[in-house]
Amino acid sequence: MTAHQNDLILVINAGSSSIKFSLFENAAADPVLLYKGLAEGIYVDPKFTAKDAGDAKLVSSESIPGTAKNHDEALRHMLAWINGVINGRKIAVIGHRVVHGGVKFSKPVVVTNDVITELEKLIPLAPLHEPHNITPIKILQGLLPDVPQVVCFDTAFHANQPELNQLYGLPYEFSQQEGIRRYGFHGLSYEYIASVLPQIDAKAAAGKTVVAHLGNGSSMAALEACRGIASTMGFTALEGLPMGTRTGSIDAGVVLHLLNHLKMDAKQIEDLLYKKSGLLGMSGISSDMRDLEASDSPRAKLAIDYFVSRIVRETGSLAAALQGFDALVFTAGIGENDAQTRAAVCAQLGWLGVAIDPAANAVRSGEPRRISTVDSKVAVYVIPTNEELMIARQSEACLG
Repeated sequence: MTAHQNDLILVINAGSSSIKFSLFENAAADPVLLYKGLAEGIYVDPKFTAKDAGDAKLVSSESIPGTAKNHDEALRHMLAWINGVINGRKIAVIGHRVVHGGVKFSKPVVVTNDVITELEKLIPLAPLHEPHNITPIKILQGLLPDVPQVVCFDTAFHANQPELNQLYGLPYEFSQQEGIRRYGFHGLSYEYIASVLPQIDAKAAAGKTVVAHLGNGSSMAALEACRGIASTMGFTALEGLPMGTRTGSIDAGVVLHLLNHLKMDAKQIEDLLYKKSGLLGMSGISSDMRDLEASDSPRAKLAIDYFVSRIVRETGSLAAALQGFDALVFTAGIGENDAQTRAAVCAQLGWLGVAIDPAANAVRSGEPRRISTVDSKVAVYVIPTNEELMIARQSEACLG
């Protein structure tokens, strides 16, 4: 089945307690956003919000009826609203973000029952994400059985990294037989940046670029000629930079210590590493960088300084993997909006030739922009990411 011009593309990004949607028109040049929205508070007090492409609110925190308070009820409410605004137009395809594709999936794929079976086998690789990515796919098979669905993977962009950058120092058979390797994540974001970089800086696109995807989940990647070379994230979305509530890289011996000496069980350790650490755990205040920057607590400053320090160190590591770099790109929530973090990172990268213009860095804009000085040896950009558009593009392309 082919998605025709003027048909609609529905993009779903589901988490444990929320479902984001974006509705695109399949225009000739590129999918065009029409509406976006969110069902949040699932399992507690579900609310629905919807906006148009210009961010004007059309529905504000509307209660989602039902007693189950689950993803099924949220999706039904969401679809009812969408059907009310599309005036009988056709949804040609539904695209889903799926965090982990494992070894098997290195490109978008049309959903079949066999595909769902294979996705369920990957749940142990991303236990906090994968089940919630899969649930809406199954629900929508029942609600819209005639609409094809496509899964787009956060790991796919990194699948062609050099083998050396995919391995751990374990016996080789663990990589080959058990799939224990560095997969990398946030690939949809990196792929979007790679798709727009040629129009922003042709030299950087043809050369060596470090991209910092900084948000509640954070990672960095090295791109050469817009292809992934290395990433800070590995087997799970836990490795690399510290995040809102995740540790980032940690000595595996710490986990053994928690298990053997502090007598924590696997669930307690998982909860600690994924939900109680990072900015939240270090500060004891919040996982939100805005809260920490507004605080005068020494621990808040410590958490910020640690976050910046790890970004600086990973930039050096990725530049080494690339054997130099031409550009540094900041993206995602913190990367796009936090001038203070960008300035702190770039100040510590001065020895690599990074120099930013404070006035340009202070500008708030939803458009791509250069924030480095004219004489900076490394061009520095803020480029807003658009994972939903990337999913829409991939879903349409997957149908031919």
